[in-house]
Amino acid sequence: MAHRAQSSRGKRRTSSRRPSRARRAGGPLGYVVGLLALVGASVGGAERVAAQAPHDGERFRNLEGPGERGGLGVVLPFFARKIATSFAPREGAPRVPFDRTAMQHNPSVTWIGHSTMLVRMDGVTFLTDPMFSERASPVSFAGPHRLVPPGVPLEALPPVDFATLSHDHYDHSDLASIRALAKRGVRFIVPLGLADVVREAGGEAIELDWWDHVTIRRVRVHCVPVQHFSGRSLTGRNQRLWAGWVVEGPARRFFHAGDTGYFKGFSEIGARLGPIDLAAMPIGAYEPQAMMRYVHMGPEEALQAALDVRAHRVVAMHWGTFDLTDEAPTEPPVRFRADAARLGLDEDRAWVLNVGETRAF
Repeated sequence: MAHRAQSSRGKRRTSSRRPSRARRAGGPLGYVVGLLALVGASVGGAERVAAQAPHDGERFRNLEGPGERGGLGVVLPFFARKIATSFAPREGAPRVPFDRTAMQHNPSVTWIGHSTMLVRMDGVTFLTDPMFSERASPVSFAGPHRLVPPGVPLEALPPVDFATLSHDHYDHSDLASIRALAKRGVRFIVPLGLADVVREAGGEAIELDWWDHVTIRRVRVHCVPVQHFSGRSLTGRNQRLWAGWVVEGPARRFFHAGDTGYFKGFSEIGARLGPIDLAAMPIGAYEPQAMMRYVHMGPEEALQAALDVRAHRVVAMHWGTFDLTDEAPTEPPVRFRADAARLGLDEDRAWVLNVGETRAF
């Protein structure tokens, strides 16, 4: 398989393999450690700048300003609630048996859960943010656990040409999942700085800056700006880039927004790379808004972002798989459907898939 990356600044880096490490902890404290790694750093804000993938030599920044910040009056009650409810069962997204025949259709998308999509289009098969583990955490048996199993088990996946990672948070860059795919020879396409996580799992990666692209067989994979942050611990914030991905083929264009707040940059993505045939947009993990609004979208913002990127269809993701924030895990699709109806987007244009469901686009 041939790979070619293009960059105006030559920042692409290709990783090699090295051994991985494991860490363990447990109990409610371990749950909160895992949750802190996922959402705790969102309390701060990025500085306002006007550049592509701005970097001060140590840390990346977003293109837009910090927006609202959550003070201790928001943060401490939030984590107190998560400790109190960490063992309480909550309902997840509905799941259906996967259909091997449907998964062979090209083009098609299968929702495996959270931000993980299996996509077939223009002769390639790829995964987005592959996450198959039981927990989204830096520790092995504590932290947010899955509310619903993966829609397609790892062992049932078809051959995969490549996988994209949007950023380094544990619910999007999972070492065990990366390790399993790397053993199958899957190459990863990642934002700047994230190749070390892939290396830790024994894999190889191509790193791209915002607006760079790499050609894989018949498709071109574009790294595009989104509004988020990075960090796999309470230190090392924003030392790796975060991104969305537009996969452009001769017949289809697919956009995976990764994890993001709403920002004006969606319109630029649409202007440069639209129209988009199908946009996968995150619709969950938005409460409390004072803490989350800058780095996560609600369903209404996700639909607006899909319109901004000039998407013909939008599929909801990042809901009902992990209980990360205050809203009920099954609330986001209800709001998504209601706002889609308000915008005149029928069920053929605004999709809410079951975990494991495949749909052609």
